[in-house]
Amino acid sequence: MRFQTIEELVTLGEQENKSIAELMIEEQSAETGRSKTEEFSQMKDLYGVMKDAVHKGLTEDTTSKNGLTGKDAQRVMHYTDSHDPVAGEHSARAMTYALAVSEINASMGKIVATPTAGSCGVIPGVFVSAQERHQWPDEKMVHGLFCAGALGYVIANNSFVSGAEGGCQAEIGSAVGMASGAIAELNGASPREVSHAVGMSLKNMLGLVCDPVAGLVEVPCIVRNGFGAVTALTAADMARAGMKSVIPADEVVKTMFDIGNAMSSDYKETARGGLAQTPTGKAIMENIFERG
Repeated sequence: MRFQTIEELVTLGEQENKSIAELMIEEQSAETGRSKTEEFSQMKDLYGVMKDAVHKGLTEDTTSKNGLTGKDAQRVMHYTDSHDPVAGEHSARAMTYALAVSEINASMGKIVATPTAGSCGVIPGVFVSAQERHQWPDEKMVHGLFCAGALGYVIANNSFVSGAEGGCQAEIGSAVGMASGAIAELNGASPREVSHAVGMSLKNMLGLVCDPVAGLVEVPCIVRNGFGAVTALTAADMARAGMKSVIPADEVVKTMFDIGNAMSSDYKETARGGLAQTPTGKAIMENIFERG
């Protein structure tokens, strides 16, 4: 890859007058030896899986094997359809779709890890709801996925995307950063504005611990996917409005790495701290293990 940082990605885009998506398609093709058409086709297939997960999450039984979670996306959808949601229609739709995909994951359905299974709902929630709102073709959304992929590549190679390594800031945080930058670009943001969206959204996620109840990717993971989708939309709007991330995106990524390294292992997907060790969290774990 010709870039290892977000700043290098922005500079390339500005110098060559290309979007981040265009740069990533070219770089991916050069790295794999496959044509740009082949790379695009493969990514389009992945987007199809994302859309399918949204649909299934809203229409099928998503109750997890242990019965801890399921059908919340459908409850939120029914509420949104029959009320004036406080968060606004478009934010509520993105949140609902993110919950739907995350519940598909918890019920052992097929998802795309973006960048992980635990954060699989954020990008589909943002993308599919935006596509419906604007009537964008799949091809446009696939370009957005390449932008998200470029941002994820930088984050993964300079910090973490795994909760076991860096806490939930690394999973949901990375997904939110990827989604915010990509949806900003899809709405006309320049590479520089994309970097500000990433910086602002990721700053908002720093320090978030990974504390899954009973060690399962359900509580609080699913809810965090819903919140993450809304955060991504907010950061994209801020960047498009001209707000700047005072701390550059690359420095935010480095800070996430430092925080993750300093974080106790109790807060890295071990279920030894946080919500997993509340009285209710421990009771749920004991009940699941007794039944299992």
